[in-house]
Amino acid sequence: MPRQDPKVRATNFNEVALGYTEEQAVSEAERCLSCKKRPCIAGCPVEVDIPEFIGFVAKRDFRAAARKLKEKNSLPAICGRVCPQEEQCERFCVLGKKQEPVAIGRLERFVADWELEHGVETPQTAAPTGKSVAVVGSGPAGLTVAGDLAKLGHRVVVFEALHKPGGVLVYGIPEFRLPKAIVAREVEYVKKLGVEVRVDHVIGRIYTIEELMTEEGFDAVYICTGAGLPTFMSIPGENLAGVYSANEFLTRSNLMKAYDFAAHKATPIKVGSRVVVVGGGNVAMDSARTALRLGADEVHNVYRRSRVEMPARAEEVENAEEEGIIFELLTNPVAILGDDKGRVRSVRCIRMELGEPDASGRRRPVPVKGSEFELECETLVMAIGNGANPLISQTTPSLAVNRWGYIVVDEATGATNIPGVYAGGDIVRGAATVILAMGDGRMSARAIHEYLSKE
Repeated sequence: MPRQDPKVRATNFNEVALGYTEEQAVSEAERCLSCKKRPCIAGCPVEVDIPEFIGFVAKRDFRAAARKLKEKNSLPAICGRVCPQEEQCERFCVLGKKQEPVAIGRLERFVADWELEHGVETPQTAAPTGKSVAVVGSGPAGLTVAGDLAKLGHRVVVFEALHKPGGVLVYGIPEFRLPKAIVAREVEYVKKLGVEVRVDHVIGRIYTIEELMTEEGFDAVYICTGAGLPTFMSIPGENLAGVYSANEFLTRSNLMKAYDFAAHKATPIKVGSRVVVVGGGNVAMDSARTALRLGADEVHNVYRRSRVEMPARAEEVENAEEEGIIFELLTNPVAILGDDKGRVRSVRCIRMELGEPDASGRRRPVPVKGSEFELECETLVMAIGNGANPLISQTTPSLAVNRWGYIVVDEATGATNIPGVYAGGDIVRGAATVILAMGDGRMSARAIHEYLSKE
């Protein structure tokens, strides 16, 4: 897929990948073998009929392709951009055994963008059932469950704590990977299905889960508040000025529009000339590339394992490398050092080597004695993961959670231990992918519909 030149894109927040032309999309679609067994569908958490929609692209019937996609996926423009297709649908593509698999994600993006450009159809919804569902959180799981339940005739209200709907899609993913306008248009589609979205509503403060059902009259509740509690390393110096969690750093850039520096120069974010980002996932890549675009001269990515073990998508690591991010692999911070004004001035690191595999199956990093060194920086971003926000569990003490604070559910339905209350997405499984969260939403929509139909 055509992309912006690395030297150019490192100076702007415009989308990196430019998308297929019609000719490129048709040519790619024609590679699909339309296998009888269709293993790619099994790799899609929301069960999109992949060969069918690709078949319509090959016939240049893009409208029909969009309809087929929307049967199972309410957010195709988003999934086509940020889903790790190489680990899901494309991993099972038969062509991938001998050559490049069909670029399913890129075709999905093409079809979704084509529909957005040529007019989005709103499908028929079922007759009103008289039942209502509160959805707590407007990220990918929330938008999916809301859209599916609205199509089935239920009244759905989505409560979003922030001032914009979209959850991690708007506060956590940079503009150059997922433009906010794309998210806004997908949210509008869900609204057209009849879903009401209320922003600036912090559930656990305005209403508890119990109050939603007893005082506000909802027949069921779906909790999908994500995993937004930042994680730190518990090393000296993490309270110095200039040290951010990735959540805070990306939120300031994305929601407070530091990325739009021409119009929002007052956004409170300062990167300095040298930035260190700690972590090896997609969030670390997003933070490093954002820092570069916000004006840093030099951005170092510090990761304690080797490149092979990095959890980030290979495509995003390559993009970061092309743009000039400097990788400090097999390296781990041991302390953050400050100046006499309480601001970070450097991070002390130690080199690592790989030992035996740990519980996750990856080789365990082991410090190399005597290898400590300092990296000078004015800003340090911790991107080593997030935990469960405890607000809902604290205000709903009867809700079962595990020792890490994640909600315990029936894996086949998303049902919690409280009748009528379901949960899914990162608040159940921990930080994962957009499409897995959507899969949770789809599964629970079916279960909630069944639950409401029996009442």
